[in-house]
Amino acid sequence: MAVSMHKRLLQELGELRYVPTGKRIRARSGDRVVADSLDAVLVWEPRRVVPAYAVPIRDVQGTLSPAPGGVGTQMPVFLDEQTGPALGPGVGFAAHTCHGTALDIVTDGAVYPAAAFRPADEVLSKLVLLDFEAFDWWEEDEPILGHPRDPFHRVDVRRSSRRVRVELDGLLLAESDRPSAVFETMLPVTRFYLPREDVHVPLVPTATRTYCAYKGEASYFTAEAAGERGIDVAWSYERPLPDCSQIAGLVAFFQERLDVTVDGAPVVRPRTPWSEPA
Repeated sequence: MAVSMHKRLLQELGELRYVPTGKRIRARSGDRVVADSLDAVLVWEPRRVVPAYAVPIRDVQGTLSPAPGGVGTQMPVFLDEQTGPALGPGVGFAAHTCHGTALDIVTDGAVYPAAAFRPADEVLSKLVLLDFEAFDWWEEDEPILGHPRDPFHRVDVRRSSRRVRVELDGLLLAESDRPSAVFETMLPVTRFYLPREDVHVPLVPTATRTYCAYKGEASYFTAEAAGERGIDVAWSYERPLPDCSQIAGLVAFFQERLDVTVDGAPVVRPRTPWSEPA
C-alpha cells in the first residue's frame, strides 16, 4: 500500500530525531569561539518543527555545568488539523521536550545560561544541543540567521497565471493573474506573492520584521483600509536570499486571515502558526 510522505513526516514529529551534517559549524559570541565542530548533528526535539545544532561535548570551548531553573514555556502552535500541537521557530530553546540536562556554558569571562542541553538518549549522549539565539553562527565560512536549515525542507517559487483575488469583509485588497506561487515543505498553504501594482489598497510599512532561514528578512505592511484586522497583514522580502530571489519586492498576504479565491474558487483558510495576529 502506498505511503503518504506528508503523513509519514508528521507521524515522526513526536520523536527525537537527528541527522548528521558534513558542514563545519561554528558558534561565536563577539570574538569568542564557543563551539567549532566538523561532527555537528541536526537534532529535532519531540514536537519541534525546526532543528537545533548539536556538537560533541569536546568541541565546546568552555566548561559545561548544570543550569538552575525549569523548562521554559512551550507555546504550542498547529501545523494542520491532523498534527496537533507543535513547537514553531518562535518557541525558545528552554522549552525542552525530551529528558535531559540543561547546561550553562562557562568560558573565560562569560557565562551563557542554559545555552546547552544534553539529551538523556543513548545515541545522542555525547552531544549537546546549543541555543541558536545565544550565538552567531557559521556554516563553513558563511553566516546563517534565523535557525539551522532543515535538509528535508525546501522552498520552490514558480511563476503562475492563476488569478488570485484577496479580500477582507468584502474589501478588495489585491487581485492578480501573474502571481508567483511559493510551495514550502510541510506548510499547508500555497503562498501567492503578487506584484505591488496589483495591490488595490495603500500599504503602510510597519516596524515589524521577521527572518526566515530560507527566504531572508521580511518587512511588514498594514492595510489601513481594513481596520484593525489589516495590521501587519502583508509582507515583502526586499532582498531575499539567493534561493528565493524571484520574490524580491513582491507582496504576500496572510491567507489564513483573509478571503482568497484562486481562479474563482474559494480557498479554505488554513490553520497555521500565523492564523492569528502576533
